[in-house]
Amino acid sequence: MRELRPLYGLYERRLIRSLRTSGRMPRHVGVILDGNRRWARHAGEATATGHRKGADKITELLEWSEAVGVEVVTLWMLSTDNLERDPAELRALLEIIADAVERLAADGRWCIQIVGALRLLPPETADRLRKAAKPTVDRKGLHVNIAIGYGGRHEIADAVRAFLLSGVESGRSLAEVAADFSVEHIAEHLYTKGQPDPDLVIRTSGEQRLSGFLMWQSAHSEFYFCEAYWPDFRRVDYLRALRAYSMRDRRRGK
Repeated sequence: MRELRPLYGLYERRLIRSLRTSGRMPRHVGVILDGNRRWARHAGEATATGHRKGADKITELLEWSEAVGVEVVTLWMLSTDNLERDPAELRALLEIIADAVERLAADGRWCIQIVGALRLLPPETADRLRKAAKPTVDRKGLHVNIAIGYGGRHEIADAVRAFLLSGVESGRSLAEVAADFSVEHIAEHLYTKGQPDPDLVIRTSGEQRLSGFLMWQSAHSEFYFCEAYWPDFRRVDYLRALRAYSMRDRRRGK
């Protein structure tokens, strides 16, 4: 494997040149970090080891993204469905995620935003996540959304609920608020409000489905499915995804 590294380096440089030539780079990349448990099983390791390896990979991805000019990265680390896992595994996973978010925030380079239904998490975990992200809010550069306790259906329901409540709190009747409702109002109340929608969504581990990730925002996204488990995801895999995006004709239904 060591003797292949110079070849990979050459290939990566060729990919980067092709990206620069194309001039088409996504502003916002969403990544479904899938395959930690299967990586651990194939490696003969404990499940928690797979989750830790996956968490350790995140800094690399953010650095790769900065290097090519991506502005926003959204990482799906824990879904609402994941909250139904075995309690012992879930406790360990939540601890790994909280540690990872604290490290990313302490790094000092990125603006960290937690997106998801934090009310569904244990209060101590939700508190750690909020405290970690708060000091990063005014940082410039790469904006990193960490999706924890996230489900696309929950996000849309929360957005509709927030719109209705804001209308009623302003003194209007529920009927008046409902009569004024439009698709733009949902976008204004999403967890990612004010951000560009994802241009590219990547899922690792070979699964070819979104599982509810950024359901509203990904209406016009390009999708890229990678066979590698998330802990094995390499820079060359990321560059291939970006190249695939740059070669697509994005008509947005037109």
